[in-house]
Amino acid sequence: MDSRNARRMMQRMGMQMQELSGVTRVIIQSPGKEIVIEQPMVTSIMVQGQKMYQITGGKATERAPQVVSTQGVVSAVEKPQLQIPEEDVLLVAQQAKVSMEKARETLVRCDGDLARAILMLQTG
Repeated sequence: MDSRNARRMMQRMGMQMQELSGVTRVIIQSPGKEIVIEQPMVTSIMVQGQKMYQITGGKATERAPQVVSTQGVVSAVEKPQLQIPEEDVLLVAQQAKVSMEKARETLVRCDGDLARAILMLQTG
């Protein structure tokens, strides 16, 4: 199928495709690593109201996550302070029959996992 027929078929299916020009780098970040793709070809595709990005080509490398401080200096990422909702703290405190502070500390250690925090408090 030639590109003209492919474009027509995509239009009939409600797909819109557009190449993004001038993209020099794409960075995919996760808590444990960053994937850096240099000189990629990036295409945006709109299908049924959802926008997707397709990244092809380029040189991909992996690295530890980095963050830029307010002074512009790159430093290693620190784990962000976990925000525990008060309702979760109350639920764990009631279920495990412990103080709110003990419930909050345990929830932070369990990364906000309610079931794990309750079990930890009941068995330990």
